[in-house]
Amino acid sequence: MITQLLKETQDKMDNTLKVLENQLSGLRTGKASPALVENIMVTYYGVPTRLRDMANISTPEARLITIAPYDPSVLSEIEKSILAANIGVTPQNDGRLVRVPVPELSEERRKEMTKVAGRMAEDARVSVRNVRRDANEAAKALQKNAKISEDERDQALEKIQKATDGIISKIDSAVKAKEAEIMAV
Repeated sequence: MITQLLKETQDKMDNTLKVLENQLSGLRTGKASPALVENIMVTYYGVPTRLRDMANISTPEARLITIAPYDPSVLSEIEKSILAANIGVTPQNDGRLVRVPVPELSEERRKEMTKVAGRMAEDARVSVRNVRRDANEAAKALQKNAKISEDERDQALEKIQKATDGIISKIDSAVKAKEAEIMAV
């Protein structure tokens, strides 16, 4: 029972970290990255579809993303979706490709982006703490129902806290790396 609880707790915490890393990859840093646009949803024949599932996304230059859709009839939809995503770039449609020039970030915009990254990290930390709280309550309930001993409960609480500390340190290092990337000129 305890091992199952610990495994579920670790899985939930790992998923929180993955979600944060995915969110951070979508933050603009001033240089072109396919991650900036790959998760944008485009209406493709009435069905919302991820851009990466319907086009080839590449970065031929440091400040340019090119999007080559498998079906050229959706170029205008891709263009509209990128504009609607409000990521601070303006796509250009040439009939075959959508080119997305990535402008240099101003100092003010860089600081704003680091604050956004910090908020994302804090949300992830809160989520991890909520998972810890739920796991602690489950361990205490198992002990209260006489399914485990007090020593087993205490060991479980200790392991849950270690897992929490490990994930929070990974969150902190991921955010520090992203902030350094954003602030690099």
